Amino acid sequence: MYRQIGLFLTLLSFSALLGTDPAASSSPRPADGEILVAAAVSLKEAFTEIAADYHQRTGAAVAFTFGSSGELEKQIEAGAPIDVFASAGEKEIEELRVKQMIDLSTQADFARNSLVLIVPAESKLQLHSFEDLAPAGVAKIAVGNPKTVPAGRYAREFLENARLWWKVESRLVLAENVRQVLDYVDHGEVDAGIVYATDVAIAHGSVTVAARAPEEKYGPVLYPIAVVKSSNHAEAARQFVDLVCGPEGAGILKKYGFLPPR
Repeated sequence: MYRQIGLFLTLLSFSALLGTDPAASSSPRPADGEILVAAAVSLKEAFTEIAADYHQRTGAAVAFTFGSSGELEKQIEAGAPIDVFASAGEKEIEELRVKQMIDLSTQADFARNSLVLIVPAESKLQLHSFEDLAPAGVAKIAVGNPKTVPAGRYAREFLENARLWWKVESRLVLAENVRQVLDYVDHGEVDAGIVYATDVAIAHGSVTVAARAPEEKYGPVLYPIAVVKSSNHAEAARQFVDLVCGPEGAGILKKYGFLPPR
C-alpha cells in the first residue's frame, strides 16, 4: 500500500512539473530559452539569488523545481525536462551518473552543510544535546525520510553512530523534505527536529538551535551539481553551473550560511 502511495506521489509530482496537472500551478514549465533547475529545497533562497545574478549576466531566465533530492532524482529518471540538478547528497547524483544521465564534465561539489537539533522557540523542554532526545518525554521528533531526503539520511547516520536511533525511532515523524521538518517545529507540531544549519535562518526566530551534531559522526554533507545529459539548453545550463561553482556563487552561498566544500 505504501509503495503504491509513493508511486502515485512521484507520478503526480512529475505530471505537475510537466504542467499536465492544471491544479499544480506552482510547478514550473520551462519556456523557450529558459533553463529548468531541479535543486534541493535547502538551496531555495541562495539559488533564487544566484538565478537573478545569472539573468543579469546572460539575459537568460531560470525556472526552478525545489524538493527532496530523492524525488527530484526520480523526476529526472522519468524524463522530466530538467537541465541542471543540484542535490543535497552525493547518493542521488551518483545514481544518475551510473545511469549515464549527467554530463560528467560538469559535475562538481559546490557547498557543504551541517546538522542541528532545533526546538520551538517557546519550548518548555530542556533540550541541550542530542542525548536529551532519549527520554520518553520528548514525544515527537521530526526528521526527513531517510529513503528520499539526504538530511534524513544524514540524521539517521548520526543518530546510529551516537547510539540514539533505536531509542528514538518509534517517536520519529518522517517528513518529505528538510523544510517540512522546519515547518513542523515552527508550528509546534513536534517537540524537536533535525535540519541543516542553513535552514534555521529562514525561521526568523521561531525555532531555537538546541545542539549541533559533531560532523565527525556523519556525512560530510556535500552538495553536488551537474548538467543533465538530456538538456536541450546544455550551454546555458553549463553557464549556470559555472556561476554556482565560481566566486560569485560561492559568495552568495556563504551569505546564506553554506560552507565551502572540502
